[in-house]
Amino acid sequence: MKILFITSSRIGDAVLSSGLLNHIEQTWPDAKVTIACGPLVVSLFEGYSLLDAILPLKKEKHNKHWIKLWKQVIGTRWDMVIDLRDSAVSRLIRADQRFIFCAHIDKAQHKAVQNAAVMKLADVPAPKLWFSDTQKDKALELIPDGGPVLGVGPTANWIGKTWPADRFIEVVKFMTAEGGVMEGARVAVFGAPGEEEGAYEVYNAMPEGRLDLIAKGLPGDAAASIARCDFYLGNDSGLMHCAAAAGILTMGVFGPSYPHIYAPYGGDADFARTPETFDELIDFDGYNPKTLGHTLMTSLSVESVKTKIRELFEKKKAA
Repeated sequence: MKILFITSSRIGDAVLSSGLLNHIEQTWPDAKVTIACGPLVVSLFEGYSLLDAILPLKKEKHNKHWIKLWKQVIGTRWDMVIDLRDSAVSRLIRADQRFIFCAHIDKAQHKAVQNAAVMKLADVPAPKLWFSDTQKDKALELIPDGGPVLGVGPTANWIGKTWPADRFIEVVKFMTAEGGVMEGARVAVFGAPGEEEGAYEVYNAMPEGRLDLIAKGLPGDAAASIARCDFYLGNDSGLMHCAAAAGILTMGVFGPSYPHIYAPYGGDADFARTPETFDELIDFDGYNPKTLGHTLMTSLSVESVKTKIRELFEKKKAA
């Protein structure tokens, strides 16, 4: 069975789309899957168990990237095409079944639920990550065996949704202190390339035994390293979604974004958010997301995040 899977260019959306790959793995274990995705997220799919090929989809002017993709896939008779990009490609190739993200999808629902609706699934398959041996080896090198690890992602791709560094520091100390929910745990600080300054502000405040995972490799490498952690605390970001998909306890912190669509997905994940909604946070004179120079998350208190973390640990313990 040959399946063409067309997915996102962004880390978070790509990870959330992996629920469908999980469904394919469980339903058609002998399938051969070709994945078309943005270059940034290629490494997230390299370890997929049914992978036949990955086709990087680099955006070009005048939609030339779609033409290139069409030329790559037109020669194959596909048993199934799943297109989460609603592209013309999926309509212009030979396929026995087509599942396309289009107008009938309720975009007010969580992204994982939207993806399940594309294939008309009654149950929402959980996002999942698969890692290559190379990625696993690199993760082991970066996070050696040696006791529990608290992963922290204190940065994001936009300053508006970045919780202040001093609050991350305070919460980490609360978690790892004597009597804390992760007493004595090693702290691994993560950050994407370009976000080093904010990540190192938190890293430099961590105690001896801290682990530097800041801008260390591709997204797949970071995800494999996150999978070696026991808990992940971070802003709404692609790395947060990697943590939830890896099946570790995950706490996301939210402000100017939409948790009903992008909360970390899964039974071991939860989120804390500002009292104000995204729309309320940006409702001020002069707001411009491109020139904004400060966080919009100061109203999210340390105590509220601590409370959500305690609740998550209690829920896990009771399960």
